[in-house]
Amino acid sequence: MWVVLIGFAIVALAHTAPFPFLLEYIGPERSMWRGPGGDDTPVIYLTYDDGPNPEATPALLDLLARERVAATFFVIPDHVNPSTAPIVRRAMEEGHAVALHSATRRLMIETPEGLASLLEAQAGTLEAMTGGRPCRMFRPHAGWRSGQMYEGLHRAGYTLAGWSPGMWDWNWWRAARPERLAPRLADRASDGSIVVMHDGHHQNPRADRRRTVDATAQLIPLLRQRGFGFGTLCPPVALP
Repeated sequence: MWVVLIGFAIVALAHTAPFPFLLEYIGPERSMWRGPGGDDTPVIYLTYDDGPNPEATPALLDLLARERVAATFFVIPDHVNPSTAPIVRRAMEEGHAVALHSATRRLMIETPEGLASLLEAQAGTLEAMTGGRPCRMFRPHAGWRSGQMYEGLHRAGYTLAGWSPGMWDWNWWRAARPERLAPRLADRASDGSIVVMHDGHHQNPRADRRRTVDATAQLIPLLRQRGFGFGTLCPPVALP
């Protein structure tokens, strides 16, 4: 009985762990859970999921512009429409990286062919609406993944993007208060750390995400005090 339960737990963890686990040893070059870091200056990677949000994302872009910090935005294609596409284009114009995200765990059971086709279609639609094609990086919803998802990403030429252990704004069903979140992330940061926060919500594209903007405003100076620079997980998009 215990053997069965342990086996089930290992299989479940392989697909849901918020850190590299069994699936990542199939092809370690197919995923990124830590950035390359810096040569002389430690580098941290701020990433934002579930946008674009018509209120939070512009406020976040304003803050990043003032602080001269580049970040990576993982956008949900269904949240990109004629009213929010200019926000995504602005992120591209200001030197941020833009990549694809998902609002559903269903993609972990999509066929490799289906996932590859979907990503190509979504990238094409995003390019048509913003003028820039997202980089070939994909972050699955909540980090849920599978072997066939990795195969689909490989066929499409995409890398799965994860995040560093503990470097997220998830607070175990409690409010992620900026004054607590920022110091926690700053204390845990190390060269190459990938931080994941949310400027949107996978179901509600207009969710209140002021806490993310406030947390970022507090986090950036704390990281600079520790000597960190900032980078993007993939090259910013070249616009016409």
